[in-house]
Amino acid sequence: MPDVATRSLPALPAAAAVPAAKWMRALPPAMRFILHGDAGMRAVAATTWGAGFAEEPCRSVVQGSRATLWLGPDEYLLLGGADESDLDVAAAIEAALNDMPHALVNISHRQFALEVSGPQAATILNGACPLDLDVSEFPVNMCTRTLLAKAEIVLWRVREDAFHIEVSRSFSGYVTGLLREIAMEFYGE
Repeated sequence: MPDVATRSLPALPAAAAVPAAKWMRALPPAMRFILHGDAGMRAVAATTWGAGFAEEPCRSVVQGSRATLWLGPDEYLLLGGADESDLDVAAAIEAALNDMPHALVNISHRQFALEVSGPQAATILNGACPLDLDVSEFPVNMCTRTLLAKAEIVLWRVREDAFHIEVSRSFSGYVTGLLREIAMEFYGE
């Protein structure tokens, strides 16, 4: 079994804290993994992870507090609550996959998440994101890796009027500041 590095989740820097707004909020800490592998590996991993794997590109599967987001032909983002040890979960997945070809990377420390919601959510995001976020083109449970101005993000529509955004911690101030600037047109905040 591979050695697992012990890490603790760093706190967001004070400057990157997300001030309260009715349309944007920081989501609580979460367990995050990137998993690469074929369909056989995914079938085995799903039983341990507790959420299935989408077979349609750029879609998510949610079961309880776990979500699986399809990011590429063999790449998935696994999101779970912070109430469990990510090291224990990683060890359980690794044990289940045993000798199957795969890559499992713990990225819990690398990112944080925001929710942008409300009637102007898609419009605010389109102020810096080139995707067509109309619900007919980017429906609920669709997800993708994209850009928000100069920051790479994972964008996931969780409700018709709400988006979950995964952002690198080093871009936290940039992304939240940019979104606030765009939202001033609608909310004056």
